Formats: sequence, structure tokens, C-alpha cells
Amino acid sequence: MIQPKRAIIIILDGVGIGELPDAGRFGDEGSHTLGNLARAVDGLKLPHLERLGLGNIEPLQGMQPQSHPLANYGKMAEKSPGKDSTSGHWELAGYELDFAFPTYPQGFPAEVLDPFKMQIGRGVLGNKTASGTEIIKALGVEHIRTGYPIVYTSADSVFQIAAHEEIIPLDELYRVCEIARKILSGKHAVSRVIARPFVGDSPENFVRTRSRRDFSLIPSHKLLQNCFQENSVPTVGIGKIDDLYAGVGLDRKIHSKSNDEGMNALIEQIKVLEKGLILINFVDFDMLWGHRNNPAGFYRELQNFDQRLLEVLDLLKPGDLLVITADHGNDPTTPSTDHSREYVPLLFYGPSIRKGINLGIRNSFADLGRTVAEVFGFDSCGLAGRSFWKLLTE
Repeated sequence: MIQPKRAIIIILDGVGIGELPDAGRFGDEGSHTLGNLARAVDGLKLPHLERLGLGNIEPLQGMQPQSHPLANYGKMAEKSPGKDSTSGHWELAGYELDFAFPTYPQGFPAEVLDPFKMQIGRGVLGNKTASGTEIIKALGVEHIRTGYPIVYTSADSVFQIAAHEEIIPLDELYRVCEIARKILSGKHAVSRVIARPFVGDSPENFVRTRSRRDFSLIPSHKLLQNCFQENSVPTVGIGKIDDLYAGVGLDRKIHSKSNDEGMNALIEQIKVLEKGLILINFVDFDMLWGHRNNPAGFYRELQNFDQRLLEVLDLLKPGDLLVITADHGNDPTTPSTDHSREYVPLLFYGPSIRKGINLGIRNSFADLGRTVAEVFGFDSCGLAGRSFWKLLTE
């Protein structure tokens, strides 16, 4: 292979490819984001992902296995005991968690809420597990009347704060989230505190805005992007990447408010960055469609990504690596509106590397980060996982 110059890792948020063996422990039996979606829409038509080898990973209605796929292909199991975005992203970057982040199906205890209310100088509404869109319908009017933020959680390890932008302006909402982040430590160290602003004047037209912001825990282990920085190679995070890694290891942080905006930023960075690591999360699959059990919207989003993927492929040069994967599942066809414990797809492509190799089932997402580190000569960086680079160089 020509000396590697750029690694582009695309994370399709929530795009899983079949339940893990322990999915039953998470209530996710039968989950298969891509497989069930394919059946729901009478077959997937994603020609560029098909050409890379998505249909070679396992049978998917509408996706034909390629005799000579452009990419190397496989799927990865999550070793960390969770199905949240934080543990998924951390593991992809070489940090396998040996613990699960705390969850609060019965709401948050007084030892969390009492200091929170005291420090923000307000009461709170909600404090329960809920859909974000439904809880603002139910409590939005009372929130406007009282000025109290709406606190809620989900099956994931999150402390979410919803507030109307005219009642609690964005800067104040973000400050409130920072207060919560400091309180939620130790045994209550949730993976993310999330600001959930909304607008509207009645339950019928309350709508969440794109000014969401995540306040994540700081990883306590070295990540792939740290390895690049230690070797003076630039790193860029696009979309939710900055939030999910708490900014760790990123030289440049580009926040985007939609998949299309993220793709525009990715294309621009490929054009201007001569050497480095680009990490991008495409969140709309998960946020807009998976959590709302909307297969049609999920599929349209995949079709749009597939169409724009050609723009990325056309820009790649010798020495580039392109990886397409995910952080967990979010099957829009199951009764659950939460993430699902699934394998994630692995497509590993470079103009100058071997093609069409079956990478099999990897035992950890961390195999990806470990492999990219080895390709760039950072294999002594201390990441978890097992590299599959030898499969492509034998």
C-alpha cells in the first residue's frame, strides 16, 4: 500500500445489522435494523453501498452480494456491556468499557435532583422515562407557565433537559446542563447530559430544534484520535463526534445540524485536509427515524446518504482509507423506540489496498480503531482490540 495519508471513518448512527447473542438481556430479541427495514420497504436499493459490499455481510432483501465488492466487509460485535452511543463510539476508537453506564428507569433520585434544583434556582418537571417528543407535548405548557425545565431519561444512560427557547434561552440551557454534568459523577456518572431545546406555542406545534447539545463524560482511556495527535497528525470531528468524545483528541470540531450539512462538511474537509483522521457521525438515522419508529424516513435517509456517498468515493486518493460502520442498532420496526443491541456493519475500503476480503465477525468494535492505528504505524499506541490488517496484507 502507498504510505497512508488520510483515514475517514463514517459512523451511521443506529444502523445495526442483526441482534447480538446477548440481545435478550437488553430486551432486543428480533432486532435487525437493516434486515427488518429491508423487509418493511420491500427491499433496499442502495447501489453504492451495494457496490462496496453491504449485501456481502449477510443477506439483505434488495441488496445483491457482489462477486468483486469494492470494499472489505464484515460485522462487529460490541464488547462493552451497553448499547448507547457513547460506549459504541468509545469502543470504535479503541476503548472497551468493562462497566455499564447507570440508567434510571424510575427517574433520578433526590441525591441528584436536590442539588441540581438548588444550583439552577428552579424546580423541575417530569423526572421519568419518556419519549422526548411526547414529554414536551405533555409538560410543555406547564414548563412555559412555571419556567421549570423538563427532566427525563430513556433506556440509555442519559439525563435530558428540555426547555422552550423563549423560556430558557440556549446559553442558559447549556449552563444548566453543565451544572448537571458536574453533579452526575461517581455512581451517577451517566454517559451524557443532553440539552433538548424546543419551540412552539401549544402542544400541537411544539417541536424540538436542531440546537441540541450533548455533554459527555471524558474518556479515561486513550482513543484512536489521541494516537494521531501524539504523532502530529491532524484530527477532525464532524457532527456529534465532539460531543460523544467530550472533545478529546480532536484538533478541529465541526458541529452540523443534519446529515446533509454533515456530508457537506465532510466533502469540504476531504478537499482541504491533505493528511489526517476524519471522524463523522450521521445522527439523523437514529434521532429522526429510529427513535420514532419510522421505517420510511429511515430508508429515505439511507438513500440520500448512498447517493451522496458517490461524492466521497470520487474524492478519494491513493493512501486514503474509508470506513463505514455504526455505533449500535435502532430498529424502526420493533415496538421499542430505543437503541437495540446489534452487530454493526464494517466496510473497509482504500484505493490502494486489497478488496473483497471477508473480515468475518469481529469480537469488538475496537478492532476497527486498532486496525487504523496499525495502518498508520501507531500499533504500539495502547488501544484495545485486535487488528485485522494482516488479513489485507497477506
